[in-house]
Amino acid sequence: MREPLLPLDRDPGADAADAAAPVRWVAYVDLDAYYVSCELRDRPELVGRPVIVGPPPGDGPTRGVVLSASYEARAFGVRSALPVRAAASLCPDAVWIPPDFPKYERLSREVRTLLAEHAADVAPMSIDEAAVGLDVADAPAARAAAERIQRDLRERLRLPASIGVATTRLVAKIATDRAKPGGIVVVRPEEVAAFVAPLPVRAVPGVGPKTEARLKAHGLERIGDFAPLRPSDVRRWLGGFGDELIALARGAPRESARETAGPRSRSTDHTYATDVGRWETLEETVRALATQLAESLAQEGVRYGAAGVAFRWSDFARSQRVRQLSAGVEGPEPLTERAVRLARELWEVERQGKGRGVRTVSVRAERLTERELRQASLDDFAAGRPRD
Repeated sequence: MREPLLPLDRDPGADAADAAAPVRWVAYVDLDAYYVSCELRDRPELVGRPVIVGPPPGDGPTRGVVLSASYEARAFGVRSALPVRAAASLCPDAVWIPPDFPKYERLSREVRTLLAEHAADVAPMSIDEAAVGLDVADAPAARAAAERIQRDLRERLRLPASIGVATTRLVAKIATDRAKPGGIVVVRPEEVAAFVAPLPVRAVPGVGPKTEARLKAHGLERIGDFAPLRPSDVRRWLGGFGDELIALARGAPRESARETAGPRSRSTDHTYATDVGRWETLEETVRALATQLAESLAQEGVRYGAAGVAFRWSDFARSQRVRQLSAGVEGPEPLTERAVRLARELWEVERQGKGRGVRTVSVRAERLTERELRQASLDDFAAGRPRD
């Protein structure tokens, strides 16, 4: 017999406040295979063929990875972040297209301009995702709004999209992943618990391989497994995130800070054609990546409160360093200065005695917040990394 559900630790007035608050719907828009879709606009003769955006394998030795793959290429096992050599082996007949980042940034701005015609509240989540607030009466009206958005994206910009619709951003995002490719999934508030119960824990944004393995060790493989648990038990494994998972499993998801403030972090990376064994080369790359990332965030009106650097070594081991700043800042100088310092630490400490080179270097800005005196303009939105 299942033990009774135990309440989460809530403010006694929270239920009354929730009842009084008006219901708002969220349409989470995810552009399907975004980089590939951008290229197919210009090369419609490739529609229906396996297409991969990334450094072409025929251009010489490469350590690059797939940036985006059409669904025809995915049928062969090709996916984002797969090494180019492996993708070429899995799908030898694929058409390879080098990435055109200025094009993707331009179309991303056009997408957000279009979305702003449908709703006043548009929150860019990445270059190919956005959450759109819908002030509509009920689920049928929310679906109709999502259909209009999807139709306009396809007819006016020739970009396919999948859309998840719910009354919280978290559930809308999960629904979007279920809608791929090119569909719409609407989850009513009373359907949330049943909708998420059979889904694997990896369906929850923020649950990665390590967290998944830790949860499986406790016998937790699906979201519904959290519903009967004691919050105090789960907090020992996951901290406050455990409360969020229990609330989601019980059909009462919380709009956490990570949902309402947009993405918590942004990163950019570079993969070298051959392993790098000189600090001077690494430093130059770190400075360039940090400057590019900081300028992109500044254009969006976003500050950052922490900096991070990660190396993928030649033996595929990964090392990283993250440091918090004293306050939220913006502009290239703070991020560049801290990133170079962290990279130097990694280089001197992690490489010592191992003689290995660096395959990939990443720079990350964390604890993102909006600049208080300026609302980010849709036209200022700059690129992030896609998640097909």
